[in-house]
Amino acid sequence: MHANFTLTMAVAAIPGERMRVLGFLVLLSAFFLLLRGPAMGQAPQSRPAPSAKEWHFVVSGDSRNCGNFIMPAIADGAARHQASFYWHLGDFRAMRAPDQDLQGELDRSGKVRHLDVDDYHVRAWDDFVEMQIAPFEKHGIPVFLGIGNHELIPPKDRLQYVERFAKWIASHPAKEQRPEDSASSRPPRTYYHWQQDGIDFISLDNASHDQFDPEQLSWFNRLLKQDANDPAVVAVVVGMHKALPDSISNWHSMAESQEGMRSGRCAYNSLVRLQQDSHKRVYVLASHSHFYMPDIYNTQFWRSSKNAKHTVLPGWIIGTAGAVRYRLPEHSPSSAKTDVYGYLLATVNAGGVPGAIDFEFKQVQKNKGDGEDFVSDDVKKKFSREAQDYCLNGNSDMSPANVLPEPPEAPCPELQ
Repeated sequence: MHANFTLTMAVAAIPGERMRVLGFLVLLSAFFLLLRGPAMGQAPQSRPAPSAKEWHFVVSGDSRNCGNFIMPAIADGAARHQASFYWHLGDFRAMRAPDQDLQGELDRSGKVRHLDVDDYHVRAWDDFVEMQIAPFEKHGIPVFLGIGNHELIPPKDRLQYVERFAKWIASHPAKEQRPEDSASSRPPRTYYHWQQDGIDFISLDNASHDQFDPEQLSWFNRLLKQDANDPAVVAVVVGMHKALPDSISNWHSMAESQEGMRSGRCAYNSLVRLQQDSHKRVYVLASHSHFYMPDIYNTQFWRSSKNAKHTVLPGWIIGTAGAVRYRLPEHSPSSAKTDVYGYLLATVNAGGVPGAIDFEFKQVQKNKGDGEDFVSDDVKKKFSREAQDYCLNGNSDMSPANVLPEPPEAPCPELQ
Protein backbone atom coordinates (compact mmCIF):
# COMPACT_ATOMS: atom_id res chain seq x y z
CA MET A 1 0.00 0.00 0.00
CA HIS A 2 2.86 2.40 0.75
CA ALA A 3 4.35 1.81 -2.71
CA ASN A 4 0.98 2.40 -4.40
CA PHE A 5 0.49 5.62 -2.44
CA THR A 6 3.91 6.90 -3.57
CA LEU A 7 3.12 6.19 -7.20
CA THR A 8 -0.17 8.05 -6.94
CA MET A 9 1.50 11.13 -5.43
CA ALA A 10 4.13 11.17 -8.19
CA VAL A 11 1.46 11.13 -10.90
CA ALA A 12 -0.32 14.03 -9.20
CA ALA A 13 2.59 16.28 -10.20
CA ILE A 14 1.66 15.88 -13.89
CA PRO A 15 -0.72 18.68 -14.94
CA GLY A 16 -4.09 18.53 -16.69
CA GLU A 17 -6.13 15.73 -18.21
CA ARG A 18 -3.12 13.44 -18.54
CA MET A 19 -2.67 13.59 -14.79
CA ARG A 20 -6.25 12.52 -14.18
CA VAL A 21 -6.08 9.61 -16.65
CA LEU A 22 -2.78 8.29 -15.33
CA GLY A 23 -3.97 8.70 -11.77
CA PHE A 24 -7.08 6.67 -12.54
CA LEU A 25 -5.00 3.90 -14.17
CA VAL A 26 -2.60 3.70 -11.22
CA LEU A 27 -5.46 3.48 -8.72
CA LEU A 28 -7.15 0.82 -10.88
CA SER A 29 -3.91 -1.19 -11.00
CA ALA A 30 -3.52 -0.95 -7.24
CA PHE A 31 -7.09 -2.18 -6.79
CA PHE A 32 -6.49 -5.28 -8.91
CA LEU A 33 -3.21 -6.01 -7.14
CA LEU A 34 -5.07 -6.03 -3.85
CA LEU A 35 -7.65 -8.41 -5.30
CA ARG A 36 -5.00 -10.77 -6.63
CA GLY A 37 -3.31 -11.12 -3.22
CA PRO A 38 0.36 -11.79 -2.46
CA ALA A 39 2.77 -12.82 -5.17
CA MET A 40 4.29 -16.33 -5.35
CA GLY A 41 6.81 -16.76 -2.58
CA GLN A 42 5.25 -14.19 -0.28
CA ALA A 43 3.47 -15.16 2.92
CA PRO A 44 -0.15 -16.20 2.25
CA GLN A 45 -2.98 -13.98 3.37
CA SER A 46 -4.47 -14.90 6.70
CA ARG A 47 -7.17 -17.55 6.60
CA PRO A 48 -10.10 -18.08 8.92
CA ALA A 49 -9.12 -19.68 12.20
CA PRO A 50 -9.93 -23.40 12.46
CA SER A 51 -13.30 -24.12 13.97
CA ALA A 52 -13.75 -25.98 17.24
CA LYS A 53 -16.74 -27.95 15.95
CA GLU A 54 -16.27 -31.70 15.95
CA TRP A 55 -16.31 -33.56 12.62
CA HIS A 56 -15.27 -37.01 11.41
CA PHE A 57 -13.27 -38.86 8.81
CA VAL A 58 -12.70 -42.58 8.29
CA VAL A 59 -9.47 -44.41 7.40
CA SER A 60 -8.35 -47.98 6.75
CA GLY A 61 -6.07 -49.92 4.42
CA ASP A 62 -5.43 -53.33 2.87
CA SER A 63 -8.70 -54.30 1.23
CA ARG A 64 -7.25 -57.07 -0.93
CA ASN A 65 -8.43 -60.69 -0.63
CA CYS A 66 -11.87 -60.01 0.87
CA GLY A 67 -12.38 -56.25 0.68
CA ASN A 68 -15.43 -56.57 -1.54
CA PHE A 69 -17.26 -57.90 1.52
CA ILE A 70 -15.88 -55.37 4.00
CA MET A 71 -15.58 -52.03 2.19
CA PRO A 72 -19.34 -51.55 1.62
CA ALA A 73 -19.81 -51.94 5.39
CA ILE A 74 -17.09 -49.35 6.03
CA ALA A 75 -18.85 -47.01 3.60
CA ASP A 76 -22.13 -47.47 5.48
CA GLY A 77 -20.33 -46.72 8.76
CA ALA A 78 -18.73 -43.62 7.27
CA ALA A 79 -22.16 -42.41 6.16
CA ARG A 80 -23.71 -43.09 9.55
CA HIS A 81 -21.01 -41.01 11.22
CA GLN A 82 -21.32 -38.29 8.55
CA ALA A 83 -17.63 -38.62 7.67
CA SER A 84 -16.17 -35.79 5.61
CA PHE A 85 -14.05 -38.26 3.64
CA TYR A 86 -12.62 -41.78 3.50
CA TRP A 87 -8.86 -42.35 3.26
CA HIS A 88 -7.53 -45.68 1.93
CA LEU A 89 -3.89 -46.43 2.83
CA GLY A 90 -3.17 -48.84 -0.02
CA ASP A 91 -3.24 -52.48 -1.22
CA PHE A 92 -6.53 -52.57 -3.11
CA ARG A 93 -6.17 -55.99 -4.78
CA ALA A 94 -3.72 -58.89 -4.28
CA MET A 95 -2.40 -58.87 -7.89
CA ARG A 96 -0.14 -61.94 -7.48
CA ALA A 97 -3.22 -64.14 -7.80
CA PRO A 98 -6.97 -63.48 -7.99
CA ASP A 99 -8.52 -62.26 -4.72
CA GLN A 100 -10.81 -64.72 -2.99
CA ASP A 101 -13.79 -62.37 -3.15
CA LEU A 102 -13.35 -61.77 -6.89
CA GLN A 103 -13.00 -65.50 -7.49
CA GLY A 104 -16.30 -66.00 -5.70
CA GLU A 105 -18.35 -63.25 -7.39
CA LEU A 106 -21.53 -64.49 -9.02
CA ASP A 107 -22.55 -63.38 -12.48
CA ARG A 108 -26.12 -62.43 -13.39
CA SER A 109 -27.06 -66.06 -13.89
CA GLY A 110 -25.84 -66.91 -10.38
CA LYS A 111 -22.74 -68.75 -11.55
CA VAL A 112 -19.23 -68.18 -10.23
CA ARG A 113 -16.99 -66.20 -12.54
CA HIS A 114 -13.82 -68.01 -13.56
CA LEU A 115 -10.85 -65.74 -14.20
CA ASP A 116 -7.42 -66.74 -15.38
CA VAL A 117 -4.49 -64.59 -14.25
CA ASP A 118 -4.46 -62.45 -17.40
CA ASP A 119 -8.19 -61.75 -17.14
CA TYR A 120 -7.73 -60.96 -13.46
CA HIS A 121 -5.00 -58.39 -14.10
CA VAL A 122 -7.30 -56.61 -16.54
CA ARG A 123 -10.29 -56.79 -14.22
CA ALA A 124 -8.77 -56.22 -10.75
CA TRP A 125 -8.58 -52.41 -10.50
CA ASP A 126 -11.93 -51.87 -12.18
CA ASP A 127 -13.39 -54.34 -9.70
CA PHE A 128 -11.91 -52.32 -6.84
CA VAL A 129 -13.56 -49.14 -8.13
CA GLU A 130 -16.93 -50.81 -8.69
CA MET A 131 -17.10 -52.84 -5.50
CA GLN A 132 -15.13 -50.75 -2.99
CA ILE A 133 -15.04 -47.08 -4.01
CA ALA A 134 -18.55 -46.87 -5.46
CA PRO A 135 -20.27 -47.53 -2.08
CA PHE A 136 -18.66 -44.35 -0.68
CA GLU A 137 -19.60 -42.32 -3.73
CA LYS A 138 -23.16 -43.58 -3.41
CA HIS A 139 -23.21 -41.88 0.00
CA GLY A 140 -21.57 -38.74 -1.41
CA ILE A 141 -18.37 -39.30 0.62
CA PRO A 142 -15.11 -38.14 -1.02
CA VAL A 143 -12.39 -40.79 -1.29
CA PHE A 144 -8.61 -40.28 -1.08
CA LEU A 145 -6.27 -43.09 -2.10
CA GLY A 146 -2.76 -43.94 -0.95
CA ILE A 147 -0.51 -46.36 -2.81
CA GLY A 148 0.53 -49.74 -1.41
CA ASN A 149 3.16 -52.27 -2.44
CA HIS A 150 0.57 -54.50 -4.13
CA GLU A 151 -0.25 -51.67 -6.53
CA LEU A 152 3.28 -52.16 -7.91
CA ILE A 153 3.19 -55.92 -8.50
CA PRO A 154 3.81 -56.56 -12.24
CA PRO A 155 2.24 -55.97 -14.63
CA LYS A 156 1.14 -52.87 -12.65
CA ASP A 157 3.38 -49.86 -11.92
CA ARG A 158 3.19 -46.27 -10.68
CA LEU A 159 2.36 -44.81 -14.09
CA GLN A 160 -0.63 -47.13 -14.48
CA TYR A 161 -1.65 -46.38 -10.90
CA VAL A 162 -1.69 -42.62 -11.51
CA GLU A 163 -3.57 -43.01 -14.79
CA ARG A 164 -6.27 -45.25 -13.29
CA PHE A 165 -6.74 -43.51 -9.93
CA ALA A 166 -5.98 -39.84 -10.71
CA LYS A 167 -9.57 -38.96 -9.83
CA TRP A 168 -8.96 -40.01 -6.22
CA ILE A 169 -5.37 -38.72 -5.99
CA ALA A 170 -5.71 -35.18 -7.34
CA SER A 171 -9.33 -34.35 -6.67
CA HIS A 172 -11.37 -32.53 -4.04
CA PRO A 173 -9.31 -30.23 -1.76
CA ALA A 174 -6.05 -31.96 -2.76
CA LYS A 175 -6.29 -30.50 -6.26
CA GLU A 176 -6.83 -27.04 -4.83
CA GLN A 177 -3.74 -27.39 -2.61
CA ARG A 178 -1.34 -28.18 -5.46
CA PRO A 179 -0.65 -24.57 -6.59
CA GLU A 180 0.98 -23.93 -3.20
CA ASP A 181 3.65 -26.57 -3.97
CA SER A 182 6.77 -25.71 -5.95
CA ALA A 183 6.10 -28.52 -8.43
CA SER A 184 2.47 -27.63 -9.05
CA SER A 185 2.81 -27.89 -12.83
CA ARG A 186 3.53 -31.63 -12.67
CA PRO A 187 0.92 -34.31 -13.34
CA PRO A 188 -0.57 -36.01 -10.27
CA ARG A 189 2.01 -37.69 -8.07
CA THR A 190 1.56 -40.72 -5.90
CA TYR A 191 2.06 -38.46 -2.84
CA TYR A 192 0.09 -35.32 -2.12
CA HIS A 193 -1.61 -33.30 0.61
CA TRP A 194 -4.74 -31.30 1.31
CA GLN A 195 -5.88 -29.02 4.11
CA GLN A 196 -9.22 -29.02 5.85
CA ASP A 197 -10.25 -26.97 8.88
CA GLY A 198 -6.69 -26.29 10.01
CA ILE A 199 -5.47 -29.88 9.48
CA ASP A 200 -2.84 -30.70 6.86
CA PHE A 201 -3.45 -34.25 5.61
CA ILE A 202 -0.33 -35.70 3.94
CA SER A 203 -0.49 -38.92 1.90
CA LEU A 204 2.98 -40.40 1.32
CA ASP A 205 4.29 -43.11 -1.02
CA ASN A 206 6.48 -45.80 0.57
CA ALA A 207 5.13 -48.62 -1.59
CA SER A 208 8.57 -49.75 -2.82
CA HIS A 209 11.94 -50.32 -1.19
CA ASP A 210 13.49 -47.17 -2.72
CA GLN A 211 11.09 -44.82 -0.93
CA PHE A 212 11.10 -42.26 0.42
CA ASP A 213 13.41 -41.08 -2.37
CA PRO A 214 15.22 -37.72 -2.03
CA GLU A 215 12.62 -35.89 -4.10
CA GLN A 216 9.69 -37.02 -1.98
CA LEU A 217 11.53 -36.47 1.30
CA SER A 218 12.53 -32.95 0.19
CA TRP A 219 8.91 -32.21 -0.73
CA PHE A 220 7.78 -33.55 2.65
CA ASN A 221 10.25 -31.40 4.59
CA ARG A 222 9.31 -28.27 2.63
CA LEU A 223 5.67 -28.94 3.35
CA LEU A 224 6.30 -29.39 7.09
CA LYS A 225 8.24 -26.13 7.12
CA GLN A 226 5.26 -24.37 5.53
CA ASP A 227 2.98 -25.93 8.14
CA ALA A 228 5.27 -24.84 10.96
CA ASN A 229 5.11 -21.23 9.77
CA ASP A 230 1.39 -21.21 9.01
CA PRO A 231 -0.71 -20.17 12.02
CA ALA A 232 -3.83 -21.53 10.30
CA VAL A 233 -2.42 -25.09 10.51
CA VAL A 234 -2.93 -26.58 13.97
CA ALA A 235 -2.27 -30.26 13.25
CA VAL A 236 -0.71 -32.60 10.70
CA VAL A 237 -2.00 -36.09 9.90
CA VAL A 238 0.39 -38.25 7.86
CA GLY A 239 -0.88 -41.40 6.16
CA MET A 240 1.17 -44.03 4.34
CA HIS A 241 1.06 -47.72 3.53
CA LYS A 242 4.02 -49.06 5.51
CA ALA A 243 4.57 -47.89 9.06
CA LEU A 244 7.71 -45.86 9.70
CA PRO A 245 10.68 -47.93 10.98
CA ASP A 246 11.22 -49.14 14.52
CA SER A 247 7.54 -49.57 15.35
CA ILE A 248 6.18 -52.52 17.29
CA SER A 249 5.44 -54.06 13.88
CA ASN A 250 8.91 -53.39 12.45
CA TRP A 251 9.00 -56.74 10.62
CA HIS A 252 6.33 -55.48 8.19
CA SER A 253 7.25 -51.79 7.75
CA MET A 254 9.77 -49.48 6.10
CA ALA A 255 12.43 -51.49 7.93
CA GLU A 256 12.11 -54.01 5.08
CA SER A 257 14.79 -52.10 3.13
CA GLN A 258 17.93 -50.11 3.94
CA GLU A 259 16.64 -46.98 2.18
CA GLY A 260 13.25 -47.37 3.79
CA MET A 261 14.91 -47.59 7.20
CA ARG A 262 17.06 -44.48 6.61
CA SER A 263 14.43 -42.26 4.97
CA GLY A 264 11.64 -43.41 7.26
CA ARG A 265 13.64 -42.51 10.35
CA CYS A 266 14.39 -39.10 8.83
CA ALA A 267 10.69 -38.53 8.16
CA TYR A 268 9.94 -39.45 11.79
CA ASN A 269 12.56 -36.98 13.00
CA SER A 270 11.09 -34.26 10.78
CA LEU A 271 7.69 -34.80 12.38
CA VAL A 272 9.23 -34.65 15.85
CA ARG A 273 10.85 -31.33 15.00
CA LEU A 274 7.54 -29.96 13.72
CA GLN A 275 5.76 -31.06 16.90
CA GLN A 276 8.36 -29.70 19.30
CA ASP A 277 9.40 -26.48 17.54
CA SER A 278 5.98 -25.25 16.41
CA HIS A 279 3.75 -27.10 18.92
CA LYS A 280 1.56 -28.54 16.17
CA ARG A 281 -0.23 -31.79 16.86
CA VAL A 282 1.07 -34.77 14.82
CA TYR A 283 -0.64 -38.08 14.02
CA VAL A 284 0.81 -40.94 11.92
CA LEU A 285 -1.37 -43.57 10.23
CA ALA A 286 -0.32 -46.73 8.36
CA SER A 287 -1.55 -50.16 7.31
CA HIS A 288 0.53 -52.95 5.58
CA SER A 289 0.31 -55.11 8.72
CA HIS A 290 -3.13 -56.70 8.63
CA PHE A 291 -4.41 -55.96 12.10
CA TYR A 292 -5.39 -53.02 14.28
CA MET A 293 -2.82 -51.55 16.64
CA PRO A 294 -2.56 -48.19 18.46
CA ASP A 295 0.56 -46.62 19.99
CA ILE A 296 2.82 -48.36 17.47
CA TYR A 297 5.89 -46.12 18.03
CA ASN A 298 6.02 -46.67 21.78
CA THR A 299 9.18 -48.75 21.44
CA GLN A 300 12.56 -48.85 23.12
CA PHE A 301 14.19 -47.47 19.99
CA TRP A 302 12.14 -44.27 19.84
CA ARG A 303 12.04 -43.80 23.61
CA SER A 304 15.85 -43.81 23.62
CA SER A 305 16.45 -42.02 20.30
CA LYS A 306 18.60 -38.92 20.66
CA ASN A 307 17.82 -37.81 17.10
CA ALA A 308 14.11 -37.92 17.89
CA LYS A 309 14.65 -36.36 21.32
CA HIS A 310 13.17 -39.47 23.00
CA THR A 311 9.79 -38.63 21.46
CA VAL A 312 7.06 -41.21 20.87
CA LEU A 313 4.72 -39.98 18.16
CA PRO A 314 1.04 -41.02 18.17
CA GLY A 315 0.71 -43.79 15.59
CA TRP A 316 -1.81 -46.42 14.46
CA ILE A 317 -1.88 -49.44 12.15
CA ILE A 318 -5.24 -50.06 10.51
CA GLY A 319 -4.76 -52.81 7.91
CA THR A 320 -8.18 -54.34 8.47
CA ALA A 321 -10.26 -53.62 5.34
CA GLY A 322 -10.30 -57.18 4.00
CA ALA A 323 -6.75 -58.54 3.65
CA VAL A 324 -5.64 -61.87 5.10
CA ARG A 325 -5.20 -61.32 8.86
CA TYR A 326 -1.67 -61.56 10.40
CA ARG A 327 -0.53 -62.59 13.89
CA LEU A 328 0.22 -59.81 16.35
CA PRO A 329 3.90 -59.27 17.20
CA GLU A 330 5.29 -59.54 20.72
CA HIS A 331 4.79 -56.59 23.03
CA SER A 332 1.60 -55.50 21.25
CA PRO A 333 -0.68 -53.19 23.24
CA SER A 334 -3.55 -54.95 24.97
CA SER A 335 -6.03 -53.09 22.77
CA ALA A 336 -4.49 -54.41 19.53
CA LYS A 337 -6.74 -56.79 17.56
CA THR A 338 -6.34 -59.33 14.79
CA ASP A 339 -8.71 -61.73 13.02
CA VAL A 340 -11.05 -58.74 12.77
CA TYR A 341 -12.16 -56.36 10.05
CA GLY A 342 -12.84 -52.68 10.61
CA TYR A 343 -11.81 -49.05 10.30
CA LEU A 344 -10.64 -46.05 12.31
CA LEU A 345 -13.22 -43.39 13.06
CA ALA A 346 -11.47 -40.07 13.61
CA THR A 347 -13.12 -37.28 15.58
CA VAL A 348 -11.47 -33.96 14.73
CA ASN A 349 -11.53 -31.11 17.25
CA ALA A 350 -12.37 -33.68 19.90
CA GLY A 351 -13.85 -32.07 22.97
CA GLY A 352 -13.92 -28.72 21.20
CA VAL A 353 -10.11 -28.47 21.05
CA PRO A 354 -8.88 -27.33 17.59
CA GLY A 355 -6.54 -29.92 16.09
CA ALA A 356 -7.17 -32.58 18.74
CA ILE A 357 -8.11 -35.88 17.03
CA ASP A 358 -9.44 -39.00 18.73
CA PHE A 359 -9.22 -42.32 16.87
CA GLU A 360 -11.59 -45.19 17.64
CA PHE A 361 -11.49 -48.66 16.10
CA LYS A 362 -14.83 -49.76 14.68
CA GLN A 363 -15.16 -53.48 14.02
CA VAL A 364 -17.15 -54.78 11.06
CA GLN A 365 -19.14 -57.82 12.16
CA LYS A 366 -20.22 -60.79 10.06
CA ASN A 367 -23.94 -60.40 10.64
CA LYS A 368 -26.49 -57.65 11.19
CA GLY A 369 -27.35 -58.58 14.76
CA ASP A 370 -23.71 -58.57 15.92
CA GLY A 371 -23.11 -54.79 15.94
CA GLU A 372 -23.75 -51.48 14.23
CA ASP A 373 -21.16 -52.20 11.49
CA PHE A 374 -21.77 -55.45 9.61
CA VAL A 375 -21.63 -57.19 6.24
CA SER A 376 -25.11 -56.88 4.81
CA ASP A 377 -27.11 -59.72 3.28
CA ASP A 378 -27.28 -57.71 0.04
CA VAL A 379 -23.49 -57.86 -0.17
CA LYS A 380 -23.26 -61.54 0.79
CA LYS A 381 -25.65 -62.66 -1.94
CA LYS A 382 -23.25 -61.37 -4.60
CA PHE A 383 -20.81 -64.16 -3.71
CA SER A 384 -20.69 -67.95 -3.60
CA ARG A 385 -21.11 -69.82 -0.33
CA GLU A 386 -17.46 -70.85 -0.52
CA ALA A 387 -16.32 -67.20 -0.82
CA GLN A 388 -18.58 -66.17 2.05
CA ASP A 389 -17.21 -68.91 4.28
CA TYR A 390 -13.58 -68.14 3.47
CA CYS A 391 -13.82 -64.36 3.86
CA LEU A 392 -16.08 -64.26 6.92
CA ASN A 393 -14.80 -67.31 8.80
CA GLY A 394 -11.24 -67.77 7.54
CA ASN A 395 -8.82 -65.44 5.75
CA SER A 396 -6.13 -65.72 8.43
CA ASP A 397 -2.38 -66.35 8.20
CA MET A 398 -1.15 -68.19 11.29
CA SER A 399 2.57 -67.61 10.65
CA PRO A 400 4.19 -65.90 13.68
CA ALA A 401 5.38 -62.30 13.39
CA ASN A 402 9.10 -61.81 12.90
CA VAL A 403 11.45 -59.13 14.22
CA LEU A 404 13.90 -57.28 11.94
CA PRO A 405 17.26 -55.97 13.20
CA GLU A 406 17.44 -52.27 14.00
CA PRO A 407 20.76 -50.67 13.00
CA PRO A 408 22.09 -47.72 15.03
CA GLU A 409 20.55 -44.37 14.22
CA ALA A 410 22.42 -41.96 11.96
CA PRO A 411 22.05 -38.22 11.29
CA CYS A 412 19.68 -37.01 8.58
CA PRO A 413 21.40 -34.67 6.09
CA GLU A 414 18.00 -33.18 5.26
CA LEU A 415 17.69 -31.86 8.81
CA GLN A 416 21.18 -30.39 9.19
